Amino acid sequence: MGGLNSCALSQYAGTLVLLGAGKMGGALLEGWIGLGVNPARIVVMEPQPAASIKALSARGLRLNPDAASISPDAIVIAVKPQIAPEVMPKVASLMAPSTVVVSIMAGRTIAFLADVLPRDAAVIRAMPNTPASIGRGITVAVPNSRVTAAQRQLADALLTATGAVEWIGDETLMNAVTAVSGSGPAYVFLLAESLARAGEKVGLPAELAVRLARATVAGSGELLHRSTIDVATLRHNVTSPGGTTAAALDVLMAPDGLDPLMERAIVAATRRGRELAG
Repeated sequence: MGGLNSCALSQYAGTLVLLGAGKMGGALLEGWIGLGVNPARIVVMEPQPAASIKALSARGLRLNPDAASISPDAIVIAVKPQIAPEVMPKVASLMAPSTVVVSIMAGRTIAFLADVLPRDAAVIRAMPNTPASIGRGITVAVPNSRVTAAQRQLADALLTATGAVEWIGDETLMNAVTAVSGSGPAYVFLLAESLARAGEKVGLPAELAVRLARATVAGSGELLHRSTIDVATLRHNVTSPGGTTAAALDVLMAPDGLDPLMERAIVAATRRGRELAG
């Protein structure tokens, strides 16, 4: 596994296990295969596999095999956190001594995972977001002290298949990460909804307002993605002194405007994350 990166996944010669192949798990699987991972190197544990996953069996992917036949380098857990207690014994049964467990279950701590895994298990907790489904997500990951450099490199390569990856060393930050990037796509979608409703209020036909709002949010996001200019400068570049954008920003940037509202929202989401994690 040493020195592995996302570009080298096409030469990967170990075994990967994906536990759960719903939207996020399916996005990871699609990303791995898109990067050239041989399907024969992948084991998928999924009680209700989609037709596309079943079709990969013809290319060597192993679907729901007997656990005794598997010795994986990595197990990626992509099931809903509510069913974690019932699936974790399955994870433990699949592990080899050198296996790293990568969990993308929201709210499930490293301590929770390690408690039901073999002693000294290497565990990584990760939080992706929904743009991962189009390869434009961002994932934040935190390892426990048992994770080796090679295991971290493998996990980074696997997670990078759906977008950017950031690593942190303090797991307590994961609630704030969830509030900002994990839940963040919902805030952006709400912005598009709100922009469309406001456009309708000033006279635009509803369908046109929706099209304008969607295209504006999507296009601005793409510009932000491609540009190396900081966000404040991008904003200034759209804003003529005394013009229409400046008039709107006077409202949005008022003392009771967007900043304090967003801060309250992020604080609420972070607090709720702590509550759910116990």
